Amino acid sequence: MSKFVTTTYGNRKEILKFPDHYVDLAVTVDDTGIAANADGRKIVPAGTIIGNGILGDITKLAKKAVTTTGVSNAEGVLFYDVDVTYGPASGALLIHGFIDVSKLPTAPTTEEIAALKQITFLK
Repeated sequence: MSKFVTTTYGNRKEILKFPDHYVDLAVTVDDTGIAANADGRKIVPAGTIIGNGILGDITKLAKKAVTTTGVSNAEGVLFYDVDVTYGPASGALLIHGFIDVSKLPTAPTTEEIAALKQITFLK
């Protein structure tokens, strides 16, 4: 059996409110702490708020943002689902744009919204 399995999804999940106005950066998404789904796949969902100092050092792994003492280390929003079943994997980090909050897996906190100055969350 091959280590690599290709999964084909019907359509990519769209998190943008206005899909013609956004900026993404290439990142490597960390697989640490990601639980496997019913199919045995470890998927970091589109719309996950990401941090870990990656904007200052692009060699760092992109991880779910953390909020401590009222401040979030959020730096962007994962643009599409990333499969990290076999380890860290390439992804796209949205750093500027307009996001439809209803399409996110978890609504952003007040601290995350404050940290993401170039992202507007709309209902």
